[in-house]
Amino acid sequence: MWSPTSASNPASPTSPRTPQLPQPLQTYRLKNQGRRIAQIVKLKPEHADKYKECHAKVWPEVLKQIKNSNIEDYSIFLDPDTNTLFASFKYVGYDWAGDMERMRENPKVQEWWKMTDSYQESLVEGATSSLDGEPAWWKGIEEVFYTP
Repeated sequence: MWSPTSASNPASPTSPRTPQLPQPLQTYRLKNQGRRIAQIVKLKPEHADKYKECHAKVWPEVLKQIKNSNIEDYSIFLDPDTNTLFASFKYVGYDWAGDMERMRENPKVQEWWKMTDSYQESLVEGATSSLDGEPAWWKGIEEVFYTP
């Protein structure tokens, strides 16, 4: 039987002409809380000023690639007594190898690494550059304590 509600609003859920379609299931993907990573490399003392200068103005393309590679909270510290650079960051992605490969393929990142590698000495036996990837240029170090 006809009613004013169904005629004025054909999309009404009570309308016999409007079939009810199943609602799509919503899926949620929680943000990866991240894996904390720390690395060290040796800074050539004669290049300390150049290294600090270039990191005071990191190229926008490099910063964008870092973000697109799911790296957050990235810091580099220098111990001037030992010329050790200490890097710390959080990886919040789901494909470490793929994200690092995309970073390695970026021409501006390659240029950046070529410049910054020339200021450093790797602590990893057999490492030749950041671009080569394996063995890694920066030496990974073990986290022994953390409190959020």
